[in-house]
Amino acid sequence: MVATLKNDWSGQSFPHAGRRKPLIGDLGVSDPRHPLLDLLEWGADLGPIYEMRIFRQNFVFVSSAALAAELCDESRFCKALPPAIVALRHYAGDGLFTAHNDEPNWQLAHELLMPAFTKSAMQSYHPIMLETVGELFDYWDRQSGPVDVTRSMTKLTMETLSRAAFSHDFGSFTTSRPHPFVDAMIRALETGRRKGGLLTAPGGRLLGRWLDRRNAAQQAYVDELLDDLIAERAGSADQHDLLGIMLNTAHPETGERLSPLNIRYQILTFLVAGHETTSGALSFTLHYLSRHPECLARARQEVDDILGDVVDATPTFEQVPKFRYIRRCLDEALRIWPTVPGFARSPREETTIGGGHRMRPDDWAVIVLGQVHRDPAVWREPDVYDPDRFLPAEVKKRPAHSYKPFGAGLRACIGRQFALHEAVLVLACLIHRYDITADPDYELDVEERLTMVPRGFELSVTPRRVRATAPIL
Repeated sequence: MVATLKNDWSGQSFPHAGRRKPLIGDLGVSDPRHPLLDLLEWGADLGPIYEMRIFRQNFVFVSSAALAAELCDESRFCKALPPAIVALRHYAGDGLFTAHNDEPNWQLAHELLMPAFTKSAMQSYHPIMLETVGELFDYWDRQSGPVDVTRSMTKLTMETLSRAAFSHDFGSFTTSRPHPFVDAMIRALETGRRKGGLLTAPGGRLLGRWLDRRNAAQQAYVDELLDDLIAERAGSADQHDLLGIMLNTAHPETGERLSPLNIRYQILTFLVAGHETTSGALSFTLHYLSRHPECLARARQEVDDILGDVVDATPTFEQVPKFRYIRRCLDEALRIWPTVPGFARSPREETTIGGGHRMRPDDWAVIVLGQVHRDPAVWREPDVYDPDRFLPAEVKKRPAHSYKPFGAGLRACIGRQFALHEAVLVLACLIHRYDITADPDYELDVEERLTMVPRGFELSVTPRRVRATAPIL
């Protein structure tokens, strides 16, 4: 009996790395420690659509903005769950990120949680963001020597999200190490990602169960902490945060509520998606600003013009959208290094893409954002950091769907506005308060965790004394 190839695309074949072997396929083409970075390298010359086969599992990748635009057409395509995301369901269940499109809890949670990201809700989060970034600065001021940027940003975004959404303080600024919950959460989810590549391997399910047993204590710790957090708030009518909304709000038409188990899945989803992605976005932006003094100078001038001469001044809620150049700096960093490196799409019914590639609802393709965001057909000198690519006039010139760091369609990131407001606020406060200097010998080293982040990136941060008054041309 011949095993069926998963994601078979009706037997079509696409360019691949060229070292395919019987049984194992393209296993070994990418290092399992950094498969996505390797993918960006070996997939660069394979054209707009290519594949990788691991045992009986086929992965199809799209690298061009034109094909990405087709796949982002909501009338024809929808979110798909590739094997790594399916494997995460053992851990994150039917949370917003890992739910199938037709699962009722996705629709219910999405509709119940939309009010948590309205303008009025965002205004209530703003003071929490300011308080947390103030704690980060106090933490930095107590340090001697350079600060580890990615670790610091991870502490910051974890605390901001947990306090704003769940009114829980992890105490991240009381120790140099991350909270044990963070390590346990990342390790448990990394186990799920690894399982995704094993499902079709001979003995893969047995190995997956071994990984589950090895990680059982970590997952139990995370589950217990979150369940205790939910239980503490059960019975309270307080709806000031996301957890309160999930516990106390029923659907206005059906009266349905989320179960405690699904609330745990949603909390985990927000903690993971909300802190890892924003942490990476901030870290990459600071890396590029530290390497481009002309961009840093323009960003600082903008902040000084808005916040004035007092270096520890903080922006009001209404001032954050006025930091337009800083937002462009953030957007450009996310273009070059999207912290979520891709997402998968499937057709709603049988169709063709790219002028003739047949695609059925069981087929899916991963949009590789690290390639789409650097497609030379759209982006001039795509490897060059240039925030002015995101001037309104430049954005209008570009084809739709050529920049998608937050996903696409109905399943795009629900917390996008929270993440953008936090990131711009943090960058503005940081640039206003500190002179930043990076090690000139540092070369960007990207680490693949659940998302993409700089590794080993440090900054020397020196409190500013006097605002520079000379105009920057």
